[in-house]
Amino acid sequence: MKDLSTSILKIRTVRPSAIAPGSLLVAEPFLSESYFNHGVITLVDYTVDDGALGLVMNAPTGHTLDEYLEGVDANCGVEVYCGGPVGIDRMVFMHTLGESVFPGAKEFAPGLYLGGDFDMAIDYVNSGYPLDGVLRFFIGYSGWDSEQLKQELDGETWAVADSPADRHQLLTGEGDAYWHRFVRRMGEAYRAWRFFPRDIRAN
Repeated sequence: MKDLSTSILKIRTVRPSAIAPGSLLVAEPFLSESYFNHGVITLVDYTVDDGALGLVMNAPTGHTLDEYLEGVDANCGVEVYCGGPVGIDRMVFMHTLGESVFPGAKEFAPGLYLGGDFDMAIDYVNSGYPLDGVLRFFIGYSGWDSEQLKQELDGETWAVADSPADRHQLLTGEGDAYWHRFVRRMGEAYRAWRFFPRDIRAN
C-alpha cells in the first residue's frame, strides 16, 4: 500500500524564518508516534547548536494531580498532561502568572512562564483559584539533540506556528480539538490537514 504521507496528499509546510522559545510545533497529520500524534508542542528552549526542549500541550494523561503528589486536594480534579517521552519521572508546570505569584518562575517567552515555587503552585491549586488558561501541569518533556529538530523540520514532520497573542489560549483545551484549533489558526495553506483522520486506517 502506498505511504500516504509521501503521496500527493502530503502538504508542504510553510516555515517562518525564526524559531524561538514560545514557537509552536504542530504535528503533520500522518505523524503516528504515540506521544506526538496530532500534538502541539510549545518550545521552551531552543538553539541550533544545543537542541530544543518543549512540552506537548494537548495530551492528557488521564490522571489528576492528587494521584501524583501528596497534599493536593483530590476534589480539585486537576488534569496532568504528558509533556513528552523524556524525563517521565519529573513534573513541571507552565503558567501565565509570573514571578509575583510563583517566585523563581522563568519567563521563556513574553507572558509565558515555566516553573517557580512548586509548593506555592500547590497552594494555588488547593485554594481553588482558576486554572483553565492560566496554569497547566506536565509529566515529562520533549527533547531534541543538536541539529535533530532542524532535520525533522526539513523532513516536514512539524509545521511551525507563532504562539497566540492571548497566552491563555495556549493553556485551554486538549486532544484533537486543540490540534484542529491551531491548524485553523495557520490559515488556508493548511486547510486540508483538518480533513485527515488521526488514524488513516480508520477511513
